Amino acid sequence: MVSETGEQLGIMSSLQALRMAESRNLDLVKIAPQARPPVVKIMDYGKFRFEQSRREKEARKNQRVVELKEIRLSVGIDKHDFDTKARQARQFLEQGHKVKVSIRFRGREMAHANLANDNMKEFAESCAEVSTVERVPKLEGRQMLMFLTPKAKPQP
Repeated sequence: MVSETGEQLGIMSSLQALRMAESRNLDLVKIAPQARPPVVKIMDYGKFRFEQSRREKEARKNQRVVELKEIRLSVGIDKHDFDTKARQARQFLEQGHKVKVSIRFRGREMAHANLANDNMKEFAESCAEVSTVERVPKLEGRQMLMFLTPKAKPQP
C-alpha cells in the first residue's frame, strides 16, 4: 500500500486499507492489480482524473495534425497550369501539410512515362525551397506518385 504522499505503508488487508482511505476522505485505487500482492494507493481519484484530462487536453492543443493534400498533374501539362499547381503546392507546404503529387496516365500516355518523370522532377525543383522529397517519383499501375514534406523551420 502507498499513501497519498508516495510513502510505502507496507502490506495489509484490503479491508484495513479501505478503512484507512475512508478515514482520510480519499479513494483506494489499484495501481498494479496483477502484482502479488496487488499494489494500491490512497488518492483523490476525482482530482487525479481531472488533472489527467487537463494534461491530455494540453497535449492535444500543442499537437499539430498534418494533412495530406493532393496535386494532380497530367503528362502534357502547360507551363501556366504547372506554375499554378506548383504555387498551390508551395502554399500547402508552407502551412505545414504534406503534398502528394500524382500523374494519372490515360490511354497511350503510358508510353511517355519519361515525360511524366521529367514533370515530377521539375515540380520538386520548383518547390525545393519549402520542401523535401519524401518519396521519389515512382510508377504504380497507371499513375506516378511523389510525396513532398515541408522543410523543418529553424527554431529561434
